[in-house]
Amino acid sequence: MITTTYDEPTTINERLVTLGNVRLSEIVSAMSVALDITEGQLPGHAARSCLIGMRIAQELQLCDEDRSALFYALLLKDLGCSSNAAKMCWLFGADDRLIKRDLKTINWTKAAECFKFSWKRVANSGSTLQKVLQMAVMAREGEKGARQLVQTRCERGADIVRMLNLPESTALAVRNLDEHYNGKGHPDGLKADEIPLLARIACLAQTVEVFLTTYGLVDALEVARARRGQWFDPQLVDALLAAGLDSTFWESVQRPDFRSEVDKWEPRDRLMIADEAAIDRIATAFAKVVDAKSPWTHRHSEGVAKIARGIAAELGFSQDQQHDIWRAGLLHDVGKLGVSNLILDKPGRPTDDEFVAIKQHPDFSFQILGQIDSFRHLSEIAASHHERLDGRGYFRGTAEENLPLEARLLAVADVCEALTAKRPYRDELPPEKVAEIMSRDLGSGLCPVSYEALQSWQDKTSVATRVESQLNEIDRLLSEM
Repeated sequence: MITTTYDEPTTINERLVTLGNVRLSEIVSAMSVALDITEGQLPGHAARSCLIGMRIAQELQLCDEDRSALFYALLLKDLGCSSNAAKMCWLFGADDRLIKRDLKTINWTKAAECFKFSWKRVANSGSTLQKVLQMAVMAREGEKGARQLVQTRCERGADIVRMLNLPESTALAVRNLDEHYNGKGHPDGLKADEIPLLARIACLAQTVEVFLTTYGLVDALEVARARRGQWFDPQLVDALLAAGLDSTFWESVQRPDFRSEVDKWEPRDRLMIADEAAIDRIATAFAKVVDAKSPWTHRHSEGVAKIARGIAAELGFSQDQQHDIWRAGLLHDVGKLGVSNLILDKPGRPTDDEFVAIKQHPDFSFQILGQIDSFRHLSEIAASHHERLDGRGYFRGTAEENLPLEARLLAVADVCEALTAKRPYRDELPPEKVAEIMSRDLGSGLCPVSYEALQSWQDKTSVATRVESQLNEIDRLLSEM
């Protein structure tokens, strides 16, 4: 354990995660906002899709078991969304979030509409020549490339659902989200009843939500009618249209407090309580979503969590507190899902404007995690990982006297892990260089107490860098491109 001559910083002195009778759905509905921003959608997209899908299920009189599986499939339908972000950005030469958002408003199975969309959005800040070259790249990828994009996303999402110990029917709904009733969807071209019912409902619900939010209810119902028997199961469209007359329901879908509306639709005899193990699964799952967004962030959250826990142990935190700090490390960068891969994967240092966008991600983390009452302290710590003792950090510019030790040690863990990994604009740094850089920032940026604990932990712990896994991930992406 560390003994130090520095003034001891204050600690929160409480658990960062407070659990009691907390429903799993409360946490999942809040965390689904992270998936919304990755898809370029307004916060609440998955929650509103959930309301629409559950209303369809009500019209169909599905049993509670199926409705519960559908409920979680709708909230978590985009769990694999980050896994194809880098390739989407590369294909279009544009902001992956905007491409993902706008793709949901077109019929991409129609060649003319798809070409028009692509021409408008590829290399949208480039010259005509750049646009032509980018279109050539996309043409080379062809149908196979499009199918692979969806397959990567859907398989990844289903795998993470299974990590969460949710029903297999939930995983299959996520896996087959983009299949179409006429067999022209992705990734497997399943047709009609070959597509699991819950996936058919989710496909319809998410499209209706996008058109509802973008154009209004009339257009949302019209797109369902227009694609009846093509994208969508006719029986499901009929159930949706029956609900279309219920103005009270559609008003509830568009209320700002979408989480309280979602709460009303979870089957009461299927409620799941979030115990310690469930929280661990959620934190691990969303860390994987975050780290899949870019090959340069691959396994970063996992590494930060491990280092932060090690520092906490050296500083004498209890086992429960160490556990919570590990969770904060896993979730600290969840807001980075709202940053474009144009910036994350850029082979050069960010411009001033790009750095402004990067500096928003701790705020996004705070907004997402802060929705969860039981994460009140965790959200504060996780969102403070870029704060500095001199108050020149971000996103708040919080100074030393208001930074608890938990936040300070997480910042040290984040810097240490990042310096030992590759970046698009530099190679990984050797341990002696990392120590030199961090030592220069002690007292002004980084906490000396936490840094001393880091050194003590490193002296007795063998920690491999993630460089090899980064390179493997880059190789995988290159092989697909």
